[in-house]
Amino acid sequence: MSIQALRTPKERFSLLPAFPYEPNYTDSLPGYDSLRMAYIDEGDSTEEVFLCLHGEPAWSYLYRKMIPVFCSAGHRAVVPDLFGFGRSDKPVDDAVYTFDFHRDSLLRLIEQLDLTNITLVCQDWGGILGLTLPMDMPGRFKRLLVMNTAIPIGEPLSEGFARWKGFAARAPEIPISGMFASDALEAVNLMDALAYDAPFPDNRYKAGVRRFPQLVPVEPGMSGIEHGLRAREFWSKEWSGSSFMAIGMRDGVLGEGPMEALRGLIKNCPEPLKVPEAGHFVQEYGAAIAQRALEHFGISA
Repeated sequence: MSIQALRTPKERFSLLPAFPYEPNYTDSLPGYDSLRMAYIDEGDSTEEVFLCLHGEPAWSYLYRKMIPVFCSAGHRAVVPDLFGFGRSDKPVDDAVYTFDFHRDSLLRLIEQLDLTNITLVCQDWGGILGLTLPMDMPGRFKRLLVMNTAIPIGEPLSEGFARWKGFAARAPEIPISGMFASDALEAVNLMDALAYDAPFPDNRYKAGVRRFPQLVPVEPGMSGIEHGLRAREFWSKEWSGSSFMAIGMRDGVLGEGPMEALRGLIKNCPEPLKVPEAGHFVQEYGAAIAQRALEHFGISA
């Protein structure tokens, strides 16, 4: 069955001085009815792949400060835009957006690009989804760089998340650039604000933005809980790769408390790097985080 979707005009992305990367596209993900997904694919090496997954309401632009660090060290960075975000197509029907719709699209992309030796780099929904991927393809994942996120299993995450979910449900329109400007303070400038607004010419393009807060499985019976339970089992008992955690300490949604709880679930996860100035969107301070992670993994330039 055909999925009705909007495609953001490319002119909206014509002014991105901090993000010079040309997008790649695929419209042949099995099960996605020719929906077009955009992704950045930078770097020469195919030996080490940094798969960087964004969250709500971001897009691959959020990783603009980390991509150069990975690539200058000789590695490859693959950074997709989830459906509904960035340059990817945006289904207009809110009901299309489900946990499995997005999770499966990432599985299919990894398979289509045949990514191996993956370092999973994730935050927010990038982790809520991304942390459920390796148990279905464990041979492809090698390392983890995790920032402000969680593995929800039908229980509340934090008071901050409950407030955010309520706001997102009531607000007539979620102010995209305002979220980043207020969260990251001096790390986000006017051009960044324009870039974060770029994917959404008007409210019709924001079905994913509206839906994502309501999809986090924080109540019994919600879709995605089964993946979260399996993921917690995998990370606590089966994971044998190297991990690195960074925490944006100003985050009132998925900050130090939730992240310490997550660290307790990840086998052999070391003490986290705490970033005092960072809020929820930790990647805005990502250059130093990426460098520290590479040093920890022993694969820096």
